[in-house]
Amino acid sequence: MTGNETVVGFARFGEIRPPRRTRIASGAAMRGLMMDFPLTLAAILERAGKIFPNVEIVSRRPDRQTMRSSYGEFYRRARRLAEALTRAGLRPGDRVATLMWNHVGHLEAYFGVPVAGGVIHTLNLRLHPNEIAYIARHAEDRFLIVDDVLLPTYEKFREQVRFERVFVTSFGGEAVPPGGPRQAAVKLESYEDLLATATGEFAYPNLDENAAAAMCFTSGTTGNPKGVVYSHRSLVLHSFAEALVDTFGISHHDTLLPVAPMFHANAWGLP
Repeated sequence: MTGNETVVGFARFGEIRPPRRTRIASGAAMRGLMMDFPLTLAAILERAGKIFPNVEIVSRRPDRQTMRSSYGEFYRRARRLAEALTRAGLRPGDRVATLMWNHVGHLEAYFGVPVAGGVIHTLNLRLHPNEIAYIARHAEDRFLIVDDVLLPTYEKFREQVRFERVFVTSFGGEAVPPGGPRQAAVKLESYEDLLATATGEFAYPNLDENAAAAMCFTSGTTGNPKGVVYSHRSLVLHSFAEALVDTFGISHHDTLLPVAPMFHANAWGLP
């Protein structure tokens, strides 16, 4: 036996027949014999938008009102975000930071950034402003997407970071202030205006399943926080594992309320 062979034997009941040796091709040779499907977030996004467009996404605003969306709308807006970021100069591997609460806009970024080839970096808004600034600098985040209600938090560390562009969502229903706090060097831009630059002609880049899709930083208990990168493949496999019956057993028939913040460990992978 060479290691690439296996013994295969078939016989009628009661019959003794010597086994025959069947050569099994090596892994490299077998790639052409079976479907090799890359595990990327683009596949999850496409499935959600095309098979479950009417499934509802409900978010709660700071004033306690609810805003209702759907997988279909989320799918279209995430793709618009991907195209708009690409038009804004996003390169493969570039980090896009988010300073956001749990809502459908954050979910758009969860998918829109990675399917454009970028890496979404969720900033932990519970940290001290100096820690947030250190993390953003260390990650070399290029862009920031921030909720309007979190602009006071951003103001506390904005002079310590070097974002190229800052986009503000209207999660709290506030208008984007022209120029930003104290007319900052990097002006604040409307997230909706960013999406409006998309034409709807977005085509996914050639995504590598082993490429980075998301980034979180450790708590820094024993020193400065350290970045942890999640690949497309790891996020897809983690999602599969969470749907198994011996874990969370999540199915299409469930209504899910994520308790973990989306800025903490990718909300445990629930998005």
